Amino acid sequence: MGYSLFGLLVLIADIYAIYQTLTSSASTGAKVIWTLVILFLPVLGFIAWLVAGPRGSTVKV
Repeated sequence: MGYSLFGLLVLIADIYAIYQTLTSSASTGAKVIWTLVILFLPVLGFIAWLVAGPRGSTVKV
């Protein structure tokens, strides 16, 4: 049961990261590359996305 819970958490985190990547203001090429990295390296891809992934557009006041 422990491994299945970990797998479910990784799946949820990866879906979140892919959604955030696809809705970011990054270029299409960057979106494709980040999505592929997250899909092929689920844990390492998510960690890399957290550290260096595309950020959403920020509004400067």
